[in-house]
Amino acid sequence: MVWNMAARLIALYRKLGRVEKVFLFLLLLYAGARLAAAGSGLALLAGLAVYAAGFVVALRLAKAGIARLIWRLRNRLIVAYLFIAVVPIVLILTLTATALYMVTGQVAVYLVSSELARRNQALQGIAEILARTPAGNRVEALRRGASFLNSRFPKVEMLFRESQEYRYPEGSRLTHPPAGWKDASGIMVKDRRLYSWAHVLSGAAEVTVVAPLTHDFLAGLVPELGDVFFITDPNSAHLRAGQVMLADDTRNAKADRVPAPFVAADIVVTGVNPTPVALWESPERWDSMVLVVHTRTSALLGILFGGKMDWGQIILVIFVGVVVLFVLVEIVSLVIGISLTRTITSAVHHLYEGTQRVKEGDFSHRIPVEGSDQLAELGISFNTMTENLERLIVVAKEKERLQSELEIAREVQSQLFPKQAPHLTSLEVTGVCNPARMVSGDYYDFQDLAEHKLAFAIGDVAGKGISAALLMAAIQSTMRTQLTASASARGNGSAPGRLSAAALVSLLNKQLYANTSAEKYATFYFALYDEETSTLTYTNAGHLPPILLHGGVPRMLDVTGTVVGAFPFTRYDEKQVELTSGDLVVGYTDGITEPENEYGEMFGEERLKDLLVKHARDDAPEIIARVMEAVQQWTGAGELQDDMTMLVARKR
Repeated sequence: MVWNMAARLIALYRKLGRVEKVFLFLLLLYAGARLAAAGSGLALLAGLAVYAAGFVVALRLAKAGIARLIWRLRNRLIVAYLFIAVVPIVLILTLTATALYMVTGQVAVYLVSSELARRNQALQGIAEILARTPAGNRVEALRRGASFLNSRFPKVEMLFRESQEYRYPEGSRLTHPPAGWKDASGIMVKDRRLYSWAHVLSGAAEVTVVAPLTHDFLAGLVPELGDVFFITDPNSAHLRAGQVMLADDTRNAKADRVPAPFVAADIVVTGVNPTPVALWESPERWDSMVLVVHTRTSALLGILFGGKMDWGQIILVIFVGVVVLFVLVEIVSLVIGISLTRTITSAVHHLYEGTQRVKEGDFSHRIPVEGSDQLAELGISFNTMTENLERLIVVAKEKERLQSELEIAREVQSQLFPKQAPHLTSLEVTGVCNPARMVSGDYYDFQDLAEHKLAFAIGDVAGKGISAALLMAAIQSTMRTQLTASASARGNGSAPGRLSAAALVSLLNKQLYANTSAEKYATFYFALYDEETSTLTYTNAGHLPPILLHGGVPRMLDVTGTVVGAFPFTRYDEKQVELTSGDLVVGYTDGITEPENEYGEMFGEERLKDLLVKHARDDAPEIIARVMEAVQQWTGAGELQDDMTMLVARKR
């Protein structure tokens, strides 16, 4: 597991470019410097180098990603259409919506802030008037000032102090401001509540006017505009400790105060404006809160146009900005779109001309290739195709010539297999070879001998095709020559002694080794049958063990030596078995037992044995036909995986 992981990492490292390898080296150097000395200059320099190399690697990856994205023709067209049509429209809509949102919010805040400032100025004006009012007229001045302010503020409270203290209303609990306050007006925080207030000092006179800020009051500053409230400024050092609320402490949802939308796109717009506030407990110390307005564009426009405000200049500025942006985006998109389109149309035109030349039979034509994208790859593929077509024409002619020669070779090879069964009264021998290709490397043969004897053999040459067929022919020629020579010698009385299967195989091995290359060899099974004694003498030179079916029970005959043609001095043994009536000796090649089905399972010797037991009473040709049919059904393929050869000998 560890070795596999290391091998994968090494393979991945080799695929990296120089920049990526430098980045990895700098990263390791930085990690080592951090471990050794985190605050050293080396660690700082290594960190800067890592960031620089990482930026370059990121650019390379982005470039490679973009190149891969637009490599396909479809993606290039999509990108071209996006730049030409979609991007400008999206930008225009986005910029217009953003500008409208920001302008609407800030104009709404400006209207509210301006109205609130005017009312605070009125509060301050009344306080200054009261401070300058003579002592005999102060009660009347308080009454008139309260009447004026109550039309602009809810629940106004006033406190006048000089030699005598005056309050409005009479039961007001308004206290004097802490010592240190001078003239002031605006928004004030008192007991975590917001108020509009004014404080004026004039000689010995001190006037304080306070009006609580409520949701209804703020929303009424600009009627029908929307919801208006204050929130604590996150940067406020003095107001973060607790929540500052409006004086009435109401929490109505903004949807209750924001007007209904005119259309579906008339969304709620938010405007904010930082506002300075005074702290009642801290004279001369000011903090900040944020004025928030929730409104809609339709509501704001209704207020502005209803008040006859001139929006012509604002609309003109927005329109000109949008037009300029539109023109710039369209120019860039047009240039990019034309560039991409030209690369596409140029490549397609070259391909069209090339196909016309090929249609006329000119396979030497090559189209020009530019760039490194999919269109360039298509051009390279077209040129490669025409080159291959030129070669294929030559190859096709050569293949026709070889095919005709193979047909001749197949006819010649078919003449080498025995045509007639041997004439023995007690033994019936049948053989069949089905080649997987035009010619076969499998071999079977049988031949009558003198003195009521029969020789038969089966073999499998290593390899396939012409070379295997030639070696098969050499084996047959050698075996028949030796058998004929032995029979002739016996007939002339010049070769006393019995014919030995082991001696014949040994001689065959030496001749093959001497006359063939080192990689040429074959498995070979050779048997001699004596009709007088019903004995079968055999030598198995590395071939698959034949099956002897005796009394309905199959058993494998032994292997007595290694393959022929591989080693010059191999010794072979021979064995004998006595056959009785009804016995079957079945020889076969690996094309019978080794073919695999779709799950990779071989047909195997056990299935072959079961078939032989099942069809033991059938004729030999029928047995061979059933076995080969079962093998082909097992593979499920229309073509043979290997040469299929069987030889069946039945004792009558």
